[in-house]
Amino acid sequence: MLPKGTCAELPKGACAGARFIPLPGEERGMSSDQSRLARRQVLKRCGGVSVTLLGVAAGSGTGAAASSISEQHSTAVASSVTQDDGDTENTPADVYDEYIDDVVLVNVFGGLDDEPGVPEGDGPETPAGIGSGFVVDDAVVTNHHVVREAETVELQFRDEQWRTADVVGTDIHSDLAALEVDDLPEETEGITLAEDEPTVGEEVLALGNPLGLDASISQGIVSGVNRSLPSPTGFSIPAAIQTDAPVNPGNSGGPLVDLSGDAVGVVFAGAGQTIGFAISAALANRVVPSLLEDGSYDHPYLGVSVAPVSPIVAEANDLEDARGVMVVGTVSDGPAADVFETAEPGPTVDGVPVPVDGDVIVAIDDTEIPSQERLSSTLALETEPDETITIDVLRDGDEETVELTLEERPSETDF
Repeated sequence: MLPKGTCAELPKGACAGARFIPLPGEERGMSSDQSRLARRQVLKRCGGVSVTLLGVAAGSGTGAAASSISEQHSTAVASSVTQDDGDTENTPADVYDEYIDDVVLVNVFGGLDDEPGVPEGDGPETPAGIGSGFVVDDAVVTNHHVVREAETVELQFRDEQWRTADVVGTDIHSDLAALEVDDLPEETEGITLAEDEPTVGEEVLALGNPLGLDASISQGIVSGVNRSLPSPTGFSIPAAIQTDAPVNPGNSGGPLVDLSGDAVGVVFAGAGQTIGFAISAALANRVVPSLLEDGSYDHPYLGVSVAPVSPIVAEANDLEDARGVMVVGTVSDGPAADVFETAEPGPTVDGVPVPVDGDVIVAIDDTEIPSQERLSSTLALETEPDETITIDVLRDGDEETVELTLEERPSETDF
């Protein structure tokens, strides 16, 4: 979400075509809610095939509620998707029709009193910006940067009725927030956060409110997984999903769904050039329940800074293979202090010193660590504070195992 008036780019078997066939009992007095639930079960069985489609530009959340814009919806791309055996699969139109009622417009108000240089009480309360969100179970999930420090926000569902929601928990490290609203519309049933990592090339849909255009859909594919995103705390947001589905200001906080209707991620931002990002469902599945229960989430903390072991670094350190990450620094009072040997500046290449003689992390609890991104995602998704982990390192040409106990991540990095 961007402040009002600004724009910025951030750095990182039961289906037939687009129509549903009648289900057993659907034409024998089944209620609309029962019928809709049955159709959702069909979608779950029919979704998740992979195709190659291209999208366009990207963005993040938006400023200024676009109150003058109404009833302008993006047109869903309704081309059929087929499996190898020729059976027609779910279309984007199918998914849109079943799940758009679970997507909300999030309207955040902020007073002019909060603006630097404006005397207290000298201005009316005005919209600070809008974003998107979606129902998960009986709560609403969105981005931390959409709600910021607000205690309450306004939600508009597809029925165009406004509801007030309480912000019950936020986490700046994962850029996630959880909201509670007492009177969810009857049409909402919730979107499931996916359990499995999406497949690169898999078709996905971004549902939300780009530029304030409510109940919109855009289409693309999963372009990459396990990306690292910037965070204002200095720590990265790991395990992110990259997509070419167009996401623009106002999409932030909305779901990125597969053709089963499961959310593979929570839209985070776009970087232009058909590149957008979403917080992974894997991370959201860990964070959101804690936000609802405790109002916060404790991230594990290792307390190291690392550098990738490129071929140049491997050669300078007489390593057989370019693998793992080299420890170049530790926090003096952190969990890794006195556990690792840190690198020293070595020979320079094109004026840049090559790190040498530092421990190289190659595995954590038998999970290989080939990169900085894998180190971050492994810590975030497979460990927790106060857990003791075993780390395999290369030290002075030999592989050794060290143990340490993780701590709770501080609010900001000390590096």
